[in-house]
Amino acid sequence: MSTTATELDHPDEGDLKRSITGRLLFFYVLGDVLGSGVYVLIGLVAGAVGGAFWLAFAVGVSIATITGLAYAELVTKYPQAAGAALYVNKAFRNTFLTFLVTICMLSASFAAAGSLATGFSSYFAEVWALPPVLLVAIVFVLALAVVNFIGITESVVVNMLMTFVEIAGLAIIMVIGVIHVGRGDADFGVLTDFSSEGNPIFAIVAGVALAFFAMTGFENAANVAEETVRPAKTFPRALVGGMAAAGAIYVIVAMTAALTVPLDQLAESPAALLEVVKEGILPFPVGFMTVLFAVIAMVAITNTTLVAVVTESRILYGMAREDVVPGVFAKIHRARRSPWVALIFAAIVVITLLVVGKLLSNAGIGIDVVARLATVTVVFTLFIYGLVIVSALKLRGSDEGPDTFRANTALLYVGLLGNAILLVYVIVDDPTSLWWCAGLLGLGLALYAAERLFGHRDRPAGVERGEPTPASDDTVEDTQHEGEGS
Repeated sequence: MSTTATELDHPDEGDLKRSITGRLLFFYVLGDVLGSGVYVLIGLVAGAVGGAFWLAFAVGVSIATITGLAYAELVTKYPQAAGAALYVNKAFRNTFLTFLVTICMLSASFAAAGSLATGFSSYFAEVWALPPVLLVAIVFVLALAVVNFIGITESVVVNMLMTFVEIAGLAIIMVIGVIHVGRGDADFGVLTDFSSEGNPIFAIVAGVALAFFAMTGFENAANVAEETVRPAKTFPRALVGGMAAAGAIYVIVAMTAALTVPLDQLAESPAALLEVVKEGILPFPVGFMTVLFAVIAMVAITNTTLVAVVTESRILYGMAREDVVPGVFAKIHRARRSPWVALIFAAIVVITLLVVGKLLSNAGIGIDVVARLATVTVVFTLFIYGLVIVSALKLRGSDEGPDTFRANTALLYVGLLGNAILLVYVIVDDPTSLWWCAGLLGLGLALYAAERLFGHRDRPAGVERGEPTPASDDTVEDTQHEGEGS
């Protein structure tokens, strides 16, 4: 029997703690979407499109927001951890397809976290170049795992505080734009310039494909649905509101960058927004502002990576309860109420990606690990987005209640087409990324095989695969915690 939003208003002892309010969730979405992309990818997008690259961000956010509508509809029906994998499982009732989506989502999150951790270490080197880059990245991942272990409420509060820092940094960029325009130095013609080679439409598609890594944060919020207060009312507003706010900020910041920095300089910089600061438009020492902005960029990357760590552990936890991955990932720490086994496993996988990337670089393979892992993230994410939209359409009429959000059907078909076009483009443009995808899928296949072969050993007698199991000792709170989580 399906679990509906009404049934989940009364969690049992084995459920996660509901403590995320609508305001926290809004900033959770906003902070994750703004995270790294707006600080790191603007230069690449500018190089692909030209001065009109702000259009790529506008189109990308629009496609992602339409996909967000499908998530909002499904979350109001099934406010549980596991997100896309849960929705596909509800729609198709196919264990292997559910496994595939689960591993794609996990792989996307693992790849994103690895890419972001490497980016964090690069910005860290701008402030202190002594520690090895790999060591900084590993310590960074471990520190975020510890924050998440302490508790989801603490993680989301930290996320919200870092979002304020990110927005402050972007506000600085927008102030620079206002001053530049106010002085009469801006050439608005650059905003309609497609200086890249080829058809402008293909240039925009290329730009959207690059920028889409920056649009992939909102779906992580679905994985904390089981920990959100009144999800049927909270999620649609937080998801759409967070995406709309992020989209507006992306477009304004992109316009500012195009107006203040020469396009070729912007396109060649790995930290394009830092080039805006280095123009010296603000009445502050450029050296001071450069360091300040490097710190802000690290906060932005930390924000996104923290959400990725939360996502990885919640996916493993949720799908362990659906008997898709081994049940050990459903274990919750008695005191902290965190899925500690899933957290440890996720940290190990991300650190392994970092080590492998370093080894490949030392071997002279000539791979940009940050860019490659970002591409892998986009491939997995676009595939998942398409399946989520199909699932939303397929589940129409099922498990609906008076509070269920219903997305516009025509918009969902537009979103499905947009995701498909971008997926084909990314694969054709970088086919070698499929080898990395295959490697991460192989890890998922091992988890799936382990559950199929040995899952019966941790399943109580008389309980079949996929049926809910009684709460174990690992998921029962101490007496002193009774009454929490309402």
